[in-house]
Amino acid sequence: MLIVLSVIIVGIAVAVGITMFNAQATSANRQAILSDMNQFAAQALAFYKTPSNYGGGDNSWTSDPLNVGLFLGYNYNETTDQITTENGIYTFSVSADVLTITGVGNETGNDGSNSVQATMQITGSTHSINTTINN
Repeated sequence: MLIVLSVIIVGIAVAVGITMFNAQATSANRQAILSDMNQFAAQALAFYKTPSNYGGGDNSWTSDPLNVGLFLGYNYNETTDQITTENGIYTFSVSADVLTITGVGNETGNDGSNSVQATMQITGSTHSINTTINN
């Protein structure tokens, strides 16, 4: 009877440990995605403020995320408007004066089925940054 009880307690401890590990991995990936996006946002605002004769946007996103992506550097994919890092994939889109960056992580998010995801909107004229954690 004591052996059976010991096996049950060890099984519960292992299950709790796995759950805690997965939760930490999700949280770490979410924080890494947000960190990458903050870095992209700072560089994107630098692009926005830089005069066009220096390769910047001259107070415009130029309605083409390709220009912003090439300014950021990294491994920018021109056909998909995406940057891929070890933390996830970031997609760029432009609408009027707003640059939107959507980051999708490598870990499963809080819903248990979709990846960690966050969206950041950068308004050029006001230099404001709004971040939403989607999962």
